[in-house]
Amino acid sequence: MTDTANNPTKRALITGITGQDGSYLAELLLAKGYEVIGMVRRSSTVNFERIAHIQDQITFAPGDLLDEVSMIHILRDHQPDEVYNLAAQSFVQTSFGQPVLTGETTALGVTRLLDAIRLVNPEIKFYQASSSEMFGKVHEVPQSETTPFHPRSPYGVAKVYGHWITVNYRESYGLHASSGMLFNHESPRRGMEFVTRKISHTAAKIKLGMADELRLGNLDARRDWGFAGDYVEAMWMMLQEDEPDDFVICTGETHEVREFAKLAFEAVDLTWEDYVVIDEAFFRPAEVDLLVGDRSKAEKQLGWTPKTTFEELVTSMVEADMDLLQGRLDGLK
Repeated sequence: MTDTANNPTKRALITGITGQDGSYLAELLLAKGYEVIGMVRRSSTVNFERIAHIQDQITFAPGDLLDEVSMIHILRDHQPDEVYNLAAQSFVQTSFGQPVLTGETTALGVTRLLDAIRLVNPEIKFYQASSSEMFGKVHEVPQSETTPFHPRSPYGVAKVYGHWITVNYRESYGLHASSGMLFNHESPRRGMEFVTRKISHTAAKIKLGMADELRLGNLDARRDWGFAGDYVEAMWMMLQEDEPDDFVICTGETHEVREFAKLAFEAVDLTWEDYVVIDEAFFRPAEVDLLVGDRSKAEKQLGWTPKTTFEELVTSMVEADMDLLQGRLDGLK
């Protein structure tokens, strides 16, 4: 692996920079001496909350995955060495209600970006954010890079397209295009619509007397949960490889939603059974029951392993939400 960490002339473009992964990746690249360009949609109300602390170190460029011309302009104007495509309609539940929009951004958006790279500078290294949701109705446990895909949501289907078009451009045009097949990764910066953040935030609200119940769907669903800050390091490692490839990034452990809830409530000295209510409104039309990955390839080729334990992850999320909510309460006094 060639370490370019200390080369200050390196430039990286991150789509989805205001999201959870984008914010952690931007931090990592800035620490390695990169110039970081963040693509933001001109038409949207951009939420800079996750990157407020590094906002003045980032160059922002208007662009949209629905508009290939805008991406061609960004690549020509900023001449990045690396492109990390983290932008997507990323919430599984929403994809059932907005399947066409999910396909336009999460699937075809990848094609537009890859095509822009092919046209402007085929030497640019490209990272595609693939997902464990591509495995869906799993054909084997654990899931590796060779496990067949069987997506169970429009989001999963769109991610399969994005994954295969990345492989196709790599094989057809010789692009250095790699995919990270990331399993669930969480953090205190996770969006409120995701079950993990919903649990940590509501547990904190209940502890502070701001709520009295937590409504959840399928408590038996099992996931391979890791820390987003660990996972973005794997993204960077892939683009430092001489040859592009695809890698499963995961912890290799599986935990039920029930276990996440239990640990979250324990972090604030409460018993989860006293507050959790099962609500069928939160069940998916087609559920993914058991996702657990095999990271042996990433460990062997990249030298990547997760640093944060499941217990540390859950506790850190609850503590961050306690601080956030306590700060709001103090501000009302």
